[in-house]
Amino acid sequence: MSEKLDLYKIFCVVSKNSSFSKAAKDLFMTQPAISQAIMQLERELDTRLFYRTTKGVTLTTEGSVLFEYASSALKLIDTGEEKILEFKNLTAGELKIGVGDTISRFFLLPYLEEFHNKYPSIKFTIVNGTTTELCAILKAGEVDIAFCNFPVEDDSLGQRPCLEVQDIFVYGEKFNKVLSKPISLNELVKLPLIFLESKSISRRYVEDYMLSKGVKISPEFELGSHDLLLEFAKINLGIACVTKQFAKEYLNKGILKEVQLKEDIPKRNIGVCFLKRVPLSTAATKFVDLIE
Repeated sequence: MSEKLDLYKIFCVVSKNSSFSKAAKDLFMTQPAISQAIMQLERELDTRLFYRTTKGVTLTTEGSVLFEYASSALKLIDTGEEKILEFKNLTAGELKIGVGDTISRFFLLPYLEEFHNKYPSIKFTIVNGTTTELCAILKAGEVDIAFCNFPVEDDSLGQRPCLEVQDIFVYGEKFNKVLSKPISLNELVKLPLIFLESKSISRRYVEDYMLSKGVKISPEFELGSHDLLLEFAKINLGIACVTKQFAKEYLNKGILKEVQLKEDIPKRNIGVCFLKRVPLSTAATKFVDLIE
């Protein structure tokens, strides 16, 4: 195919110059090589493409038709190569990212800003969802990368940890007395608990850990967002299980306090997921490198 493409390139240059010798100079080839290439193309097409004269060459009727199509095709190929180069140089393109609201707000935003400042021509598309939903749309090819709560159990996905986080329990002033000293998990579950929905990866991680200690939870409230957990705890509706790194504003201002557990929940990670079998685009690679 590449040899045939070369023949058409030579054909178009000869057509534009109406001369084998001028085409040879433009292409840095010998005149006999140009002549051989045109004869080869004419043999393959079983059609005469040029009238040869002492003053040069002119296109036959068939040659004129072929030139119109070949010239257009070569221009489209050149345009396509230019677009590919733009993508590689990040002067054009799109980056589709899957991420949950909480991770986006408390972790990803500064990186989005920095990347946009470096590569302003790259268009962002942000798709929101839970970790389970994001993994599904990632596998469907609807996003390039997804930022998720780890662990993610899926062998088809590559995973790179980006941030270590700690799950904690927080409470409002109503519970100051009962939680004035460290307590065990068994004591904790006797209090009204507020958790994310059961389909949440972070919820399952904490729940599985507590079950491994022989402690079963029965939440008073199951909510759909991390912000709601904090707000429900703030108005004393219960003890909320939250991510410490994403609750700093409430903790630093003294709006909520952290439950002192006798045994901390093991830390986990938030990270980026991608399809193992599909190479990352240049934009996606640069974005992941920026975060790491």
